[in-house]
Amino acid sequence: MLNPRTPVGPRSRSLHAQAWVEAYPLIDRQLSPLGLEAMAALAPSPGATVLDIGCGAGQTLGQLAEIVGASGQVIGVDVAQPLLAVAAQRTRSLPNVRVIEADAQTIDLPSGSADAVYSRFGVMGFADPVAAFTNFRRMLRPGGKLAFVCWQALDQNELDHLPLTAAGIPGVADDAPFSFADPRVIDGVLGQAGFDGIGFRAHNARVSSGDLDAMTAVLLKVGSLGKIVREHPTLRADAEPRLRAALAKLGDHALVSLTASVWIVTAYAP
Repeated sequence: MLNPRTPVGPRSRSLHAQAWVEAYPLIDRQLSPLGLEAMAALAPSPGATVLDIGCGAGQTLGQLAEIVGASGQVIGVDVAQPLLAVAAQRTRSLPNVRVIEADAQTIDLPSGSADAVYSRFGVMGFADPVAAFTNFRRMLRPGGKLAFVCWQALDQNELDHLPLTAAGIPGVADDAPFSFADPRVIDGVLGQAGFDGIGFRAHNARVSSGDLDAMTAVLLKVGSLGKIVREHPTLRADAEPRLRAALAKLGDHALVSLTASVWIVTAYAP
């Protein structure tokens, strides 16, 4: 029997990083519109120093670097070395970007050294979220801004629940990505961490990794179904044709999209 609540261990983290490295162009296409919503809410100024939490394969680093310009700086932090290697390669021509392999919960950058903290789905899995956000607030200058995008509940995200149902595994998913699904939890964590002016905005959008082949491939690697399949590979033989058939029924095989429901969260360091 699958246990979605099994603690995340080194093997699970390694499989996750490997999946993202293999499919990051397709994953970026899917997630970029959602990340840009949070980036617009952050609205960093030219010349700002921005800390990107859970920067992954680095797409957001380049997007932020373009906003802050040559006089600004973007610092990407992630625990997954394989992903950081991709991020470093992708941003090698950007002198205003650097990456650090570290746990963002405990990274010890100077206090007040960042103008803004940003994350695209990189803040939901901390062992101690209050400690993590307290650390982010410490690294922000007074009045500095935090903005991130996180998932709403599983049953509100077609992007996750349709693949699970199609594969015949309804209700079995990793809870960690949805740890901030309830805005009251976010408000409590950020409040305890010392943030002011906490705000939430619900955002729903159709997202896609491309055609039927691309969307099937991505959903079998990442997301709720992807996690189960990569950790229980014997399930793939049954899951793949079922998922493909369900996606094919949506219509246009050249551009398969599913609805994603997220929170755009903002807050300020006092």
